[in-house]
Amino acid sequence: MMTDLSRYLADFLSAYLPGERGISGNTINSYKDTFILLLIYYSNVMKIPAEKLTLNMIKAETITGFLDWLVSERGSCIATRNVRLAAIHSFFRYLQYHCPEALDEWQRILSIPVKKTAKPVVNYLTVDGIKLLLEGPNQATKSGRRDLALLSLMYNSGCRVQEIIDLIPSMVRLDSPCTVKLIGKGNKARIVPLLDEQVQFLKKYMKENNLLEPYANMYPLFCNNRHEKLTRAGVNYILKKYADIARSKNPAIIPEKLSCHCIRHSTAMHLLQSGVNLVYIRD
Repeated sequence: MMTDLSRYLADFLSAYLPGERGISGNTINSYKDTFILLLIYYSNVMKIPAEKLTLNMIKAETITGFLDWLVSERGSCIATRNVRLAAIHSFFRYLQYHCPEALDEWQRILSIPVKKTAKPVVNYLTVDGIKLLLEGPNQATKSGRRDLALLSLMYNSGCRVQEIIDLIPSMVRLDSPCTVKLIGKGNKARIVPLLDEQVQFLKKYMKENNLLEPYANMYPLFCNNRHEKLTRAGVNYILKKYADIARSKNPAIIPEKLSCHCIRHSTAMHLLQSGVNLVYIRD
């Protein structure tokens, strides 16, 4: 028999978030992870198994205890703790309108504040650093040509790692004006112009891999050696590989830790330095 919690949580995750709110699959998966952890907390710490947990057992005090447990027992950082709290807040905002009988308790949970955390300084590469990074892929090999197309597109478009993973061939326009269509957070689409040099890299890569054919949209734009869609870990591995090569040549301009977000940040910084209005680059 379903509990009221299981019924509302299933509707929240499978219908409300994707249907009414248009929340992306990645965000929904993050929310799911939060509630899995919450169920583990109730089972292990509160000794209430998931199949017996009901809404009236969830109080502001136990949510606070859960958040403290994430930090003290699971080693979560404050930023992760705040992400988990944001997911919980979203669920209880939903409950205000779907289960208003306990509105006072839901609002107590919604009043739990996020914890302040120092914002980390995001590294970014200079233009020379980007050039050195893009010199790394060996264009005499098929994988090197893929990696050059991938890394140069990441820099040209300033895309998030998930956005480049989700690309399919039809999202790239190689005729003038050359553009790439990116699907970002909340399934919001934006069109980004491509530089001529980038178009040449992409055209060569797509032609070599038969990605200009009508049937090519069955496949992702960038695949691994098994012809499977690249993962976040796969993209990070590729970036780290060439960051290490570039750092060995000039450690002064390649930071020790270089993430995909650093490439995105580099794009924004270079646009800002070239005089592009911040309004146009903040997405």
